Amino acid sequence: MTIADKIMTADLPEPPVARQISMNAVTRAILSRGPTSRADMAKLTGLSKQTISEVVRELEEAGWLRPRGRTSGRLGRSAVTYEINAGAALAAAIDLGGTKIDAAVCDLTGNILAEEVEATRPRDGEALIEQLAGIVERLCARVGVAASALRLVVLGTPGVFHPETGRVDIAPNLPGLGTLDPRARLAARLGVPVIIENDVNLAARGEQWRGHGAGLRDFVFIALGTGIGMGIIANGQLLRGARGAAGEIGYLPIGGDPYDPRGFTLGTFEYAAGSVAIASRYAGFGGDANATVRDIFSSFAEGETAAIAAIEETARLVAPAIAAVAATLDPELVILGGSIGVRDELVGAIRRLLPRCTPTPPRIEASSLGSRAALVGGLGVALSHMHDDLFGIGLPAAEFSPPWQATP
Repeated sequence: MTIADKIMTADLPEPPVARQISMNAVTRAILSRGPTSRADMAKLTGLSKQTISEVVRELEEAGWLRPRGRTSGRLGRSAVTYEINAGAALAAAIDLGGTKIDAAVCDLTGNILAEEVEATRPRDGEALIEQLAGIVERLCARVGVAASALRLVVLGTPGVFHPETGRVDIAPNLPGLGTLDPRARLAARLGVPVIIENDVNLAARGEQWRGHGAGLRDFVFIALGTGIGMGIIANGQLLRGARGAAGEIGYLPIGGDPYDPRGFTLGTFEYAAGSVAIASRYAGFGGDANATVRDIFSSFAEGETAAIAAIEETARLVAPAIAAVAATLDPELVILGGSIGVRDELVGAIRRLLPRCTPTPPRIEASSLGSRAALVGGLGVALSHMHDDLFGIGLPAAEFSPPWQATP
């Protein structure tokens, strides 16, 4: 239901186009600024005081605005301030990974109301859908609403989503995902519209909104972990490519034989620089064959030779890949994320090696959002869709910065 529909259900006449524009201007001002008095709304929007009063009354009666308090510290009488009724619409975001699922429910101003993390159980596609639906239902129960009350769900997944078929390809760490249409199945299970986006693209959106990419027009987010991928922000917009596969740098012919067919599954670069490869490399240098990547970084901190060699060799593979990205896209910034990419030990080694690979090395930063980058991006996408659907306002990240209650 749009804002105009909501107002009409309150037995008010349908607003003309001019009134809808006025409503959009008022909601945009309050979303961007926070609690605002009618006088300040008039200054911000250029609308007359009479129009502001009518719009505020209609929005308040429809349930989208509510009084917040009164102005203070000014000459003359204080005035009532109004804010968006945050609980009037809710959405959920899910970051689906090969080992864990992170999901949250947020309100209309971006406050996270409930969040949950649990291990992924990818027995098959149907079981995975049931697990995702169960998480959303539990989160909604904690908030006190039915899952069907959500405006939408944004699902971030590995691989490439094909809107025409609903299938997700190139997601080897979630083998059951490619056997069905996860968008249609999850939407039918919850009774809520579902949007699917590549998880690394969502992480790039998260950094654009709340991280190192805020205010930048051209940057890339590279996730290094179990898998390897890249989200590209070019001229302020997410770059998808002809088939939605822009940024699948795990398939770069770097770090191995590009003609080896094993690279068709994971990708030549991912096969050489992902977490499995790091553990194998560490064992080859004489380290514990059962060590996890976390163990390897701990051994690195202790000065163990095998761990230092494994991380250094990994950095020597990643640096040329970043140099190739820089030569192709010329980003202002490269943000490294994922369980491996955020490690200072690896970031430092890459910064040291990059000038030996390219005459113009880009600036490198570890993600400020850490493992929650994709979830934050999913919530940002959900908010943008809700605001566009309800108010006709799809605020870009550069303009929209709500009172965020989550801690990265």
